[in-house]
Amino acid sequence: MLKETARPKTGGEALLMALKVSGIDYIFANAGTDFPPIIEGLARLSEGDVPAPVTVPHETAGVAMAHGYWLVTGRPQAVMVHVNVGLANAVMGVINAASDNVPVFVLSGRTPLTETGRKGGRMTPIQYGQEMYDQTSLVRDVVKFDYELRYPEQADSVTKRAASLMISAPEGPVYMSLPKEPLTEPLPSGFTPVPAPVSATPAAPDGIAIATLAAWIAEAKAPVVLCQRGDLEGQLSALLSRSADAFGLAVAEPFSIRNVLASDDPAHLGYNPKVATAQADLVIVLDSGVPWIEAVSAPDKDTRVVHIGPDPLFRRMPVRGYRTDLAITADPAMALDALLALTPDPGASARRGAVQARVAALREAKIEPDAGGDGSMTAEWMSACVSEIMDDNAVAFSELGLLLPHMTLKGPNRVFSNVHAGGLGWAMPAALGAQLADGDRLVIACVGDGSYMFANPVACHQIAEALGLPILTIVKNNAMWNAVRRSVIKGYPDGAAVQQNRIPLTSLEPLPDFTQIAKASRAHAERINHGADLPDALRRAVEVIRTERRQVLLDLSVAASDDF
Repeated sequence: MLKETARPKTGGEALLMALKVSGIDYIFANAGTDFPPIIEGLARLSEGDVPAPVTVPHETAGVAMAHGYWLVTGRPQAVMVHVNVGLANAVMGVINAASDNVPVFVLSGRTPLTETGRKGGRMTPIQYGQEMYDQTSLVRDVVKFDYELRYPEQADSVTKRAASLMISAPEGPVYMSLPKEPLTEPLPSGFTPVPAPVSATPAAPDGIAIATLAAWIAEAKAPVVLCQRGDLEGQLSALLSRSADAFGLAVAEPFSIRNVLASDDPAHLGYNPKVATAQADLVIVLDSGVPWIEAVSAPDKDTRVVHIGPDPLFRRMPVRGYRTDLAITADPAMALDALLALTPDPGASARRGAVQARVAALREAKIEPDAGGDGSMTAEWMSACVSEIMDDNAVAFSELGLLLPHMTLKGPNRVFSNVHAGGLGWAMPAALGAQLADGDRLVIACVGDGSYMFANPVACHQIAEALGLPILTIVKNNAMWNAVRRSVIKGYPDGAAVQQNRIPLTSLEPLPDFTQIAKASRAHAERINHGADLPDALRRAVEVIRTERRQVLLDLSVAASDDF
């Protein structure tokens, strides 16, 4: 039976209703002793007036679920954790969200402020031990907004202000610290909620700057666009493809976070920044924080460089020395739309032909992936096989797993890769968030063996079972921290560590049986040792997901590579 709609009585209830009015569907929560006024509000208020609570048995999983939910819906969600210790566990996920401008509303309790005389005051020893001088300092460096609640009525107005900032470009996480007293105290008489939050309109491009860009394109022989993420509706993808055709632009996606173009787009040069910029005399960086690595793949010193984005200079990065000849503050899709409104120059046809010839040569030279014979399979083969099972609606979350050059991606936002902050353990719970948003979608998490362990897999498999989220988890298992091993080899190719049979601090052996971890939560789980067996295993996995609505784990023996 639905509860009757009620007006909020306390700060905690006002907070819940303000979150719901702000468009938040879920609170991914890891509860503590600071939660009673929140739990009471969830029980007393109408279900239609508050976000749905989701119990998440580890904080990093909760933040990543909100992250993944946003990636497939464009709707930000909330995470609430227990005071400083819960917030400490959540920090890595907040760093990941901030690095990719992902809006997440982060809430944590805060040790009660008072010892006596107020409802909500301290009642347990840990409420002394968990006191901090500045709890917010744990996340202040990466959030767009932070505030510690002081009065119950602020739970409405401050929450909605934080939500407005969270969803305004460049988007990002916000944080509120919640002492128990204002959550517990009654709202003052005459309390009236403030209006629902709105986002600021996106930045429109400066007309003179767009005209300058068009003139530079007309002067260029080999202009190239570098992009590593797009909007969630795919508008940028369509506009970029049209712009590439109209102006004769080549496009590459180095260090992709969210794939932008379909693999077979006529302008798509691939994912290697060094290859993309080798011939370029104009580089247009489209909302990309890390378009290349300065030490090894920077464009020629005479190449013009243009940066376009809501924050084209990425002010939150303290060190970012990329050359900038023109910086255009603008929503990327709006910038391309403005460019397309101009008449392409006569040289566009010749540039288009050159781009097509270059793309054709790169695709002709591409080596088909090898299954790996009697040994462990290759990562290239694994990636190609995974793309084969992805229908038009499927999405994959890749964390040191999939290789985009060896996949056939049919459009934008098919693969979400680990963000450049590098907080591991993200992809599997992010996939859970995406599956929660769309239960009928095939959702894949492809992770390294170390990343799988970082994901707190016992917690993630429990979440999948408890919420009925039949994701496919693929573990790329080479029994080591291969990224660390590669870094050692490149840094000290003739060093003492390379001469040893096992490079120190890289081996993960002996590994646990990952299939047994998954089976503890009633997953279908298989170990695949040979590449030739992978296509059938993937087909079985999809069949189990579709017919039994169960989560699946495939533990793959994958050869270590010196290249990726």
